[in-house]
Amino acid sequence: MIKSFGYAGRGLFQLIRHEQNAQVHLLAAIVVITAGFLLGLNRYEWLGICVAIGMVWSAEAFNTAIEKLTDMVSPERHPQAGLVKDLAAGGVLICAIVAVIIALLVFLPHLCNIPV
Repeated sequence: MIKSFGYAGRGLFQLIRHEQNAQVHLLAAIVVITAGFLLGLNRYEWLGICVAIGMVWSAEAFNTAIEKLTDMVSPERHPQAGLVKDLAAGGVLICAIVAVIIALLVFLPHLCNIPV
């Protein structure tokens, strides 16, 4: 079981090291977490932020895995392979949009002094 955590850690390291979108997600997560501490989010707001960050990171990891596997089994250009990659990327986009909506719902009241 300990080896499994090592493999997962290696995967996360490779994701951050080699995937530009994962680096953007990492920067966004750092900014959001920093803002959360500065604005003093409550437990439920942190819950939403953590779920959003985890959702986007998971989607990005799955998308990258699907892309790598698709490239391995279909190294030549193929319409179905392209569609598979587009669908996986679309899943990341859905998660990212929802994460932005969650961030707006959490942060706007703090930034605009709107009572929650």
